Amino acid sequence: MKIVMEKEELIKKWLDKDLNPQELKAFEALEDYQSLIKLSTYTEEYKAPSFNTDKSFDILSEKIENKKQANKNWFKPVLKVAAVLAICLGSYYYTTTLDTKFSSDFAQKANIELPDLSLVNLNASSKISFNKKDWDKKREVTLDGEAFFKVKKGSTFNVITNTGKVTVLGTQFNVKQRSNYFEVTCYEGLVEVTYKATKIKLNRGESFLSLNGKIKNDNTISNVKPDWLNSMSTFKSIPLSNVLNEFERQYDITIDASQIDTSQIYTGKFTHTDIEIAIKSITEPVHLNYIIKNKTIILTLE
Repeated sequence: MKIVMEKEELIKKWLDKDLNPQELKAFEALEDYQSLIKLSTYTEEYKAPSFNTDKSFDILSEKIENKKQANKNWFKPVLKVAAVLAICLGSYYYTTTLDTKFSSDFAQKANIELPDLSLVNLNASSKISFNKKDWDKKREVTLDGEAFFKVKKGSTFNVITNTGKVTVLGTQFNVKQRSNYFEVTCYEGLVEVTYKATKIKLNRGESFLSLNGKIKNDNTISNVKPDWLNSMSTFKSIPLSNVLNEFERQYDITIDASQIDTSQIYTGKFTHTDIEIAIKSITEPVHLNYIIKNKTIILTLE
């Protein structure tokens, strides 16, 4: 181990050109002397090429930047395609799950054809909605207001209101749901009405009415369709307040009834086509006077 250390020390000092005469003789006596001299000669003859670090760094940086830009140029179209696909899929989901809605304004009516060709006549100031996508699985509409239905035969058909539900297979019926007022009238076939926890079946010519939370019996009819389809509103033993509310919807006008008793009962009808005749049809039977000012009708006692 000592000899090895002395040999390594001699080689180190020889490389550093730091051998004294005695150490040089010891180095020359090494068995590896010739090999070391040849290696030294080859090393001295080899000259490393000049290396410009700044220029090389600039070239390397440019290559890296070009590589990044190439990746970006490849990735941008992919991002655009992905964005378009996301928008399309989102739009498809949104439009196919969204309900279809129809509404009528004051003094307006609307005719609607459902996906199965069932027909709906929408009375003034009413709204209806349904989902086209799920229609084959679930024939269901939501109603706020009044509508007459001609339902094609098929699977169960439901009309949902805030007050109750109407269920049929294929028939003609009218549903009216207003504040504190829920009425269902069957004109053809059989209708099932769900009101709170009660189920009532209506045959042709029968009607169900809940007024201010109370169910009214003896509601038979003889008409083949509701009078409002012929531009006429008909009432049988209904509080005057309900009558006046319907008048406002049909004529898009305000009624000031602050000077009269609107809880009194009214039986009669009024037309939707002539406001003077209509208001007289209401006021004369209950002995009231009226004044029309702009878009307001003021009711007073005779």
